[in-house]
Amino acid sequence: MIDIDPPIAVASLSGESNARWARAVDGYVGAAFLGGIGIDTMTQAAARGAVHRGRDEFLTDDPLGFIETQLRLLEGADLTPAMNVRATAPEPIERAASICATHNAILEVNAHCRQPEVTSLGCGERLCARLDRLTSFVEAGCDGGASVSVKVRAELPGVDLTEVATRIESAGASIIHVDAMDSREVIADIAEVTEMTVIANNGVRTLSDINEYLGYGADAVSIGRPSTDPERVSHLATTAIADGIGF
Repeated sequence: MIDIDPPIAVASLSGESNARWARAVDGYVGAAFLGGIGIDTMTQAAARGAVHRGRDEFLTDDPLGFIETQLRLLEGADLTPAMNVRATAPEPIERAASICATHNAILEVNAHCRQPEVTSLGCGERLCARLDRLTSFVEAGCDGGASVSVKVRAELPGVDLTEVATRIESAGASIIHVDAMDSREVIADIAEVTEMTVIANNGVRTLSDINEYLGYGADAVSIGRPSTDPERVSHLATTAIADGIGF
């Protein structure tokens, strides 16, 4: 279990979630999930293929170098850094995890993305239905020496997130980061079956949203798209801390 203190994270996958983005809310949140970034040839090609649809995920010829640079820029920050990655095989995940471990950062496996360019590779949200593959990615991250989070999505046909949680915890994951979509109650089901840190995501805009997710058993919440507005994040975090929510 990983302690997120305060229990508010930022986790935008809009392509703006780099070290500068995280530094803008340093001191207000407990963790910042950078990325997601494709760390092998196929996932980088998938990212390039999505640009025409207005997606602006990170594109780089040196994804591992990107991870190293961004995490170095966060040294000394008053938050826990994490790097969300997309991959088609365990090996690049292990290499990325070793970089994360060097910087005391979390490695997050992306089992969440629904972009067709990514899902056509059997990655992103498709991993939630391919648990042997997903657990091999978790094990690779652990072998790299990092604490491992898995970002998942609710409301996937045929996917039981309690089973996903049980399997990834057995594989060594420390965090399950859940995009609850319109099914916030799923957080309670997951929290009941796991000792992992449960981070709830989707629609976190107000103190009421935070309270609701924590009431379902989440250990922390993450702020998605609004995270690109540091004033909104700092105001919400400051208000939550003042009200003692989750503390």
